[in-house]
Amino acid sequence: MALDYFRRHQNITYGQKLESAGGTFELGFFTNAASTKHYLGLWFKVSPQAIVWVANHDSPLMNTSGALAISGNGNLILLDNSNGTIVWSSNSTYTTNPISVQLLDSGNLVLRDLETNGVLWQSFDWPTNTYLPGMKVGKDLKTGHE
Repeated sequence: MALDYFRRHQNITYGQKLESAGGTFELGFFTNAASTKHYLGLWFKVSPQAIVWVANHDSPLMNTSGALAISGNGNLILLDNSNGTIVWSSNSTYTTNPISVQLLDSGNLVLRDLETNGVLWQSFDWPTNTYLPGMKVGKDLKTGHE
């Protein structure tokens, strides 16, 4: 059975996946059938071709050495382990508290502060090509993020 979360000092690498608790969504690495570029994304488990969110759509990996991890400063990062570069980052708020990344049954990937239970970052705030129920469109009046 696949996990729906991981914590700091753990990661997801090529071939590993997170699966939402209800089994609706998966997060992992995939390759576009028309190219050799590699991406980290979310899709419907019953239809892996139905990609609903992509982290690194502007910066694809050229090999299978990617790893999704939580950095020391509390950001969710996608690393290219072949050269040690950060390909994508959540640019979330710094915290020294315990942190986890969880794939929810809604299809929302969240970075959560485990002490306050606060959401530091969520994929629903950064939609790519598919809108899912629960996503909001417009400006967040608290943060100013559009």
